[in-house]
Amino acid sequence: MSTQVSTKQKPPWFLSYLPILQWLPQYQWKQWLTPDIIAGLTTWGVVIPSVIACASLAGMPPQTGLYAILASLLAYAIFGTSKQLVASATQSSAVMLATTVLLFKPEDQSTYLVLAAAAVFIVGASFFLMGMLKLGFVANFISRPVLEGFISGLAIYILIKQIPKLLGFHGEGESAIDQLIYLLNNLGQTNFVAMAVGLVSLALFFVIPRISARVPAGLVILALGIIVTTVFGLAAYGMPIVGEVPAGLPSFSLPQLNPDDLATMVPAALGIVLVIFSESLGAAKAIASRHGDEINPDQEMVAFGFANMGSSVLGGLPTGGSLSQSAANDGAGAKTPLALVVAAAVSLITVLWLTPLFTNLPSTVLAALIMYAMIHSIKVREMVNFFKIQRVEFFLGMAALLGVLFLDVLPGLLLAVILCLLIIIYASSRPHISVLGLVPGSRGVYRDIGYHPEARTIPGLLIFRLAGPVFYPNASLFASNLKSLVAESDPPPTEIIIDMSANHRIDITSLEMLEKLKEEFEAKKIEFVVADVHAPVKEIGLRSGLAKWAGKGMSFDTVEDAVQDYLARHPEGKT
Repeated sequence: MSTQVSTKQKPPWFLSYLPILQWLPQYQWKQWLTPDIIAGLTTWGVVIPSVIACASLAGMPPQTGLYAILASLLAYAIFGTSKQLVASATQSSAVMLATTVLLFKPEDQSTYLVLAAAAVFIVGASFFLMGMLKLGFVANFISRPVLEGFISGLAIYILIKQIPKLLGFHGEGESAIDQLIYLLNNLGQTNFVAMAVGLVSLALFFVIPRISARVPAGLVILALGIIVTTVFGLAAYGMPIVGEVPAGLPSFSLPQLNPDDLATMVPAALGIVLVIFSESLGAAKAIASRHGDEINPDQEMVAFGFANMGSSVLGGLPTGGSLSQSAANDGAGAKTPLALVVAAAVSLITVLWLTPLFTNLPSTVLAALIMYAMIHSIKVREMVNFFKIQRVEFFLGMAALLGVLFLDVLPGLLLAVILCLLIIIYASSRPHISVLGLVPGSRGVYRDIGYHPEARTIPGLLIFRLAGPVFYPNASLFASNLKSLVAESDPPPTEIIIDMSANHRIDITSLEMLEKLKEEFEAKKIEFVVADVHAPVKEIGLRSGLAKWAGKGMSFDTVEDAVQDYLARHPEGKT
């Protein structure tokens, strides 16, 4: 009988960094081109109003939002691993960019734009470097309740900031509370013409999707706002408008980085990276799951790296994956990232020739668009579920939310990161501790007697297991709990078996702790053995000379082997 060996060659290494070379050669032009064109046009209709609004949030001219998508849509089509994700400017990244730039108190708009370009470049470079170093796992660093709390707080912060714009005047104040107080004290500045246009626009954002989900509500409402303002001359009544938007491509230039600013800008940029990637990866995975696709987190970081560095060179905004825009792209029937190329091509036409159409765009319409998006970003249902499921995590999420409102955006993000660190430290230092018993009628199946009362302990034998790996933060807890269990046993055990199955590695602190326990228990005539020790742990223990418990006769392949060895020496333990 012959054995067939596959001769299929491993694909070149560079293909993993250029996903376009994987899907484009297999593109089914007859079946997919029309759906991709339709989806691309739909995405353009959704993205254009959104990025102009994001530019407003970032305190930058509207064309900077358009420049951002020229880079991000193409970059993601080439380097991204999702077939339907839309890489674009997002509200959260825009407001975080504004918060970052304002740390430097720029004297004028040109300085503001230079600082913004530098911040976006650092965001892109950070993404690229982290992707090449395979650090995509950082998306799991912020727990979902804390992330949802931070995003909800950010949404409320943005909502409060947009209310004055909806009413036709400019707000002031650093924190959300300061802005709210200013709003309440200055309601007399309300421009009722602007307020009427803003409220009608906000209502239409809720009504149009209910009539037809395929209609690009943002583009339709922006067009209506421009037409009404132009026809009725509302600018003469104090209606704030976007004003002239220059046509044509921007000049390409690398951002000017001042080394003295890096100490402040890099941490803030890393905060933007963390929030963008957490949101983007969640959106990419949600869409991929509908189609049975796989997402590569490390390559996603590379894609967002190129997208943001490209946006920076054009003077644009930070970009990430947008769930709402991606859902529109997917819903319109996008088959591949070619839809993003179509959207980028139409966006280029917009930048070159259509920007004069935005001159009479009312700022209140942009405020309504942002408020509509933020209302849907407040995770009320999720937070209620967190309260029902795990109240500790709910309160951590609420702490992140309140941190944004009372401390400002970047301090709120810092608080969210600190809360996540505390969760990790607490969970790793206090894993569940189990005493194991044999399940009746089974062959060597041992379960936690606290959760399985039917499991029976073996007289004279204590089987002990930590639910997580033993390492230096919990080594002391491990030792103290084991000593307490032995002290509480009546009569005391004659042997202890430590189940080491959760440990795939071990540190020196834990090695020393286990060896000290062995010496202490043997001094009390209590045998100390270990079971299910993985090879790397045993190798480190023997190489160090610290782990006599890893030697022959004291280390067993399974808990059952250790139990049978005990019963062979202590037949009275059999019942």
